[in-house]
Amino acid sequence: MRAAEGARVLAVDVAPAPPEGAPGGVEYLRGDVSAEHTWERVAAWGPIDVIVSNAAAVEVAPAHETTLESWNRQLGVGLTAAFLAARTLLPRMETGSMVLTSSVHALVGLPGHPAYAAAKGGLTALTRQLAVEYGPAVRVNCVLPGPIMTPAWDRVDDEGRAGSVRATVLGRFGTPGEVAAVIAFLASDEAAFMTGAGAGVVVDGGWSIVKDSA
Repeated sequence: MRAAEGARVLAVDVAPAPPEGAPGGVEYLRGDVSAEHTWERVAAWGPIDVIVSNAAAVEVAPAHETTLESWNRQLGVGLTAAFLAARTLLPRMETGSMVLTSSVHALVGLPGHPAYAAAKGGLTALTRQLAVEYGPAVRVNCVLPGPIMTPAWDRVDDEGRAGSVRATVLGRFGTPGEVAAVIAFLASDEAAFMTGAGAGVVVDGGWSIVKDSA
């Protein structure tokens, strides 16, 4: 559910304040999602019906140049945070839904992303496991976004952006709102018979299904 649809929403991030343009009606909690105590603070906020685990950290480097500190930081934010959210909140929910945001990086290897890919692949397996452990009361599903136009693309030059668009069947970047709509669907009663979609609901404009070579 989204704030625009009347949901009471709590956003958690390490930034001192929510970003400009954040939807109205969204409450904000500053916290590190890879830290246990943050989730106890979230639990104290009030009854929770839907959890969306959407945090990520990306530090581009091949495996031999990735430090252990960088590896742990990326997995802490991208994978451990989802585990901590589940461990803290799911046992307290009588019913509801959890949606984990993975990535097409869970399906396709791209240079310079060993820790990020490991975290995103781990989320797909974690989705299946949580669905088994906490169903039928709580449904757990996963989305795999592709090239979505967020600030993460600020570090990519025009040529790199154009290449991603060319590699996408729909010929454009996706928007955060398009991913949010899929997450809202999975969290809603309209998806009442969906759980454990660990392979993920791919939201990538066809990026992962096309190749330009034989």
